[in-house]
Amino acid sequence: MSIQKFSFEALQKVRKYIQSGLVLPNLEKQIQAATSADMPEPESVDDLSGLFNFGGVALAGQTAPNLANRWIISTVNPAAPLLKLPGLSLKPDLRLVAYLYRDEAGSAGIVWAVPEEMSGTAQLEATLADTQDWKKPPKPEGSLEHYMAAIAGDRSPVSYLVASILKRELREFGASGNRRSWSFHHLISTLPTDERWNWQGSPPKDLSPKVRILDDGQAAVEFFSIRKTLPHRLYRHMDHYPVGQYRPQSSDKPIAIAS
Repeated sequence: MSIQKFSFEALQKVRKYIQSGLVLPNLEKQIQAATSADMPEPESVDDLSGLFNFGGVALAGQTAPNLANRWIISTVNPAAPLLKLPGLSLKPDLRLVAYLYRDEAGSAGIVWAVPEEMSGTAQLEATLADTQDWKKPPKPEGSLEHYMAAIAGDRSPVSYLVASILKRELREFGASGNRRSWSFHHLISTLPTDERWNWQGSPPKDLSPKVRILDDGQAAVEFFSIRKTLPHRLYRHMDHYPVGQYRPQSSDKPIAIAS
């Protein structure tokens, strides 16, 4: 078994790069503008060119946004962050597609992986008539069970860490207002000293992001965050990757609460 630790700065830069690739176009943000003002602006990624390999593809069959209070096909290409993410790529003949729901309360989104031959606009629109409820998102025909099943990688430690962040950012795609969850989590690598923490069990000795590669090829990722909703909670995020897969079994559990 090998363990590799990563810096907080590297993890944060990867997260902001992914977020920058998933920003909604202005037409898709109009209704949610009032609720998204507190979202952090992505940092420049010009200095990342030496860190990342290229991969990924563009979305075929894009369409313009439609009316509010209904699901639409988003013009965002969820695979765009894969262009520069280290160690990851989209599997051949698959596409990531996204749907968006907008109303006065904010927005919600969902990402699916579909075969390339089923990613055309007409095929993606065919499922829209089946739902008008933001809690019941459309699911295109032929879609995989989970979007991370479309992700391939080089099995390096960094690829698994990046995949863990990518999974959570894609899950949060399009969400605003009280439909957000992961957006409230601030990554950390050291324990903040300006609050008193009540622990559930023993405090971890090391909060740095880390990846364990087991002898049989399985991988485990661990990192920490603070959820910035009152009362503040400290979370441990743990992902277990089966051999050769990038769809992890995930655990996001609070381990301490601020008093």
